[in-house]
Amino acid sequence: MTRTLALSTALILALCACSPKQAQTPQAPAASQAPQAPAAAAPAAGAQGSAATANGAGTSGGAPTGTTAQGPLALPESSEWKPGVSYDVISPAQPTNAPPGKVQVMEVFWLACPHCHELEPYLLTWRKSKPDYVQFVRVPVMWGPVQQAHARLFYTLDALNRDDLVETAFNTIHTLENQTGSESVMVGSSPANTLKIQEAFATQNGVSASAFDSAYNSFDVSTRLQEAEQVTQTYEIQSVPTIIIDGRYRTDPAKAGGENKLIALIDFLAKWDHDHHG
Repeated sequence: MTRTLALSTALILALCACSPKQAQTPQAPAASQAPQAPAAAAPAAGAQGSAATANGAGTSGGAPTGTTAQGPLALPESSEWKPGVSYDVISPAQPTNAPPGKVQVMEVFWLACPHCHELEPYLLTWRKSKPDYVQFVRVPVMWGPVQQAHARLFYTLDALNRDDLVETAFNTIHTLENQTGSESVMVGSSPANTLKIQEAFATQNGVSASAFDSAYNSFDVSTRLQEAEQVTQTYEIQSVPTIIIDGRYRTDPAKAGGENKLIALIDFLAKWDHDHHG
């Protein structure tokens, strides 16, 4: 019985997330294989804000050990949501760059992750009606060269104020991934080839080559890539999509019980934290 439960849990996790082990770097496509933009682009889904500022302390799934004058620290809990089951507690809690009175909700994602792509429409709908006290940010995972190349594309498009093309890139990469069976789409055999492939995507979607190249190699994009690396390490990201609420709680579609329930859990944890820590 125990073994059956463990196998079932592992299967659910495999179906709901991409992990570093799954994201092995396959053979990169030739530079001549510049992707074609899809016939119709989905709505914008760009990044809002920069990566959380982390202090470098480790994290864990256990409950905090600190106490208040009234006793142990209270944790968000309801008949549906339980700490250690629906979400993990990050200990110690990490600082964020959210303004006073705001609760940061961070999605750590990867443009080539099919599970992130499946979650995208749910997040897009939620972002249109999320509470005003929620600051939503997106941070690309930085496991290896392919993820880092996709992260640079993400931040370059954001630096150009072309958040609409982030969604286009998401859909294009997903389509090419299905066609080729490779996760390294929009990634070349060298940094120069990667730039050419991603530049071709941008120019096909109305961005000048010079503007793209300037943003691609900018100090701002390099800085944000370093922040993303720090987030990946500080929060010990082992799978994507991962959702971090206010630097205190970590969850994902598998823990929540699916994409719809994940949105409800995000709202629950964000409201609880706003009420108790805002």
